Amino acid sequence: MRRAVLLAVVLVPAAGPVRAADAEHGASLFEQCQACHTLTVENGVGPTLKGVIGRHAGAIAGFRYSPAMRRANVVWDAATLDRFLADPQAVVRGNRMPFAGVTEAGDRQDIIAFLAKEGS
Repeated sequence: MRRAVLLAVVLVPAAGPVRAADAEHGASLFEQCQACHTLTVENGVGPTLKGVIGRHAGAIAGFRYSPAMRRANVVWDAATLDRFLADPQAVVRGNRMPFAGVTEAGDRQDIIAFLAKEGS
């Protein structure tokens, strides 16, 4: 005897509900970045992130970037920062930043909102 099998398909949105980025939360997340980066005109261990949005990667005069970062054809905008914060080595393979990335998309958006607000 054959049985009929009912197949149900459930569509789930690829991304969760859209939420507004929270620059205040981004500020608290940025504290881990401050071990190397500043939002002043001075560089730290890493380059300053003041004015990072719209800037070409490896472009700050006087900072010793990795050869990979100097060669990177990247302009930092929300999309490239999001990808870089998620997986720095995937975006600029061979960069020197010893950082594994931020796994939560919302956290990345909050950091980017903070950089846009405070780093301009």
